[in-house]
Amino acid sequence: MSDRHISVHRGGSGPKVAIIGAGVIGLGIGWRLAKAGAAVDIFERAEAGRGASWAAAGMLAADLEAEPSEQRLHALNRESVGRWPAFAEELEAAAGFDVELRREGTLAVALTADEADQLRHQSEYQRWLGIELEWLSAAELRRREPRLAPGIVAAAFSPRDLQVNNRRLVAALETAFRRAGGRLHRQTPISAVILTNGRATGVLVDREVHGADTVVLAAGAWSREIGGIPREVLPPVRPIKGQMLALHMTPDAPLIRHVIWAPGVYMVPRRHGTLILGATVEERGFDTSLTAGAMLSLLHAAWRALPDIAELAVSETWTGFRPGSPDDAPILGPSAIEGLILATGHHRNGILLMPISADEICRCVLTGEVSAIIRPFGAERFQARAPHHSRPNAPHPHPRPQEGKGSATTAAFSRVPGDAGGLGGRSAENSKETTP
Repeated sequence: MSDRHISVHRGGSGPKVAIIGAGVIGLGIGWRLAKAGAAVDIFERAEAGRGASWAAAGMLAADLEAEPSEQRLHALNRESVGRWPAFAEELEAAAGFDVELRREGTLAVALTADEADQLRHQSEYQRWLGIELEWLSAAELRRREPRLAPGIVAAAFSPRDLQVNNRRLVAALETAFRRAGGRLHRQTPISAVILTNGRATGVLVDREVHGADTVVLAAGAWSREIGGIPREVLPPVRPIKGQMLALHMTPDAPLIRHVIWAPGVYMVPRRHGTLILGATVEERGFDTSLTAGAMLSLLHAAWRALPDIAELAVSETWTGFRPGSPDDAPILGPSAIEGLILATGHHRNGILLMPISADEICRCVLTGEVSAIIRPFGAERFQARAPHHSRPNAPHPHPRPQEGKGSATTAAFSRVPGDAGGLGGRSAENSKETTP
């Protein structure tokens, strides 16, 4: 039980930092801080990275997700995606193995004329933002992905979108963090954040105080369950359930090479033959159940676009919980309590935003500086929110159908939830933990 032993961390000469949550956000911040010389302890209520980080699809689709109401978030997403190649290279060198960063891009396909019209309007808005997109006819699409359904009308291709194997990413971050001198405490739930004269000075673990100069709250969907923090300071984060499944393709003859977005589903091909299908968007708290309706909906939507999946074996099903905020954007930076820094609420963009979250929260801890790129995403925006207006004269896409409360399916061309990306994971039980 050495992981549960609490003592003063002497692994670094810099400030002592306690991080709550060992998803990719907590691990990424911890690695950056440990590399910089901080003495870092990460406390995880279950196993590292087995929540939303494990339950993701690994899509890094900043461009194809851009919406009129999310221009600031798109800027943050795009900056983070731009950092991904160098971040992955550095992480792979530190960990000693690759995270399978892929650069084929993303294809959004339309199966009907109405869907093509909606997709074209969406693409026009994204091009107006300066996003590089290519419109493909049905013939051009099938030259790239010949196994797609012959009835597909058109597609938009986003060449700058990436994908990463999120489960390898978790393993790489944990390895790099440990090698940098950080300490990870598994199966170690935090009872409370310790406040002394209004300042965060550590965390309470099994009735023992672990002192720290700074506490970072990166507990994902569980961020409001940490004791010791006044209710009005707790970040407004809630769990947003997602159900997913994986199919097994022949590794040397995969059905698709690109990430495919089709009405009601996305499909993410991985090396070694895995094909991930996701994901539902459900306001059901921490309900871990897998439902027949959700599986049927995802499989049917995928089959319409890629009929050959009918012959594939189902290799895995799971649920996970995205950490949603009131405006679907992350909560990054200092809280109203001195010494308590927030890094949570990433919703569908946890994997995508990991590099920028790690870099900028590390900067905030070490220097006190809140960089301009994350300043709009502080918790204070929920106390006094000004109306947000789109840029004038922007060509707006047709309104997108949105998921209703408790919905078990994704809507056609609604933004893809979770990670950029969707949720993914080993099982419902593995989702019960702190997540990015």
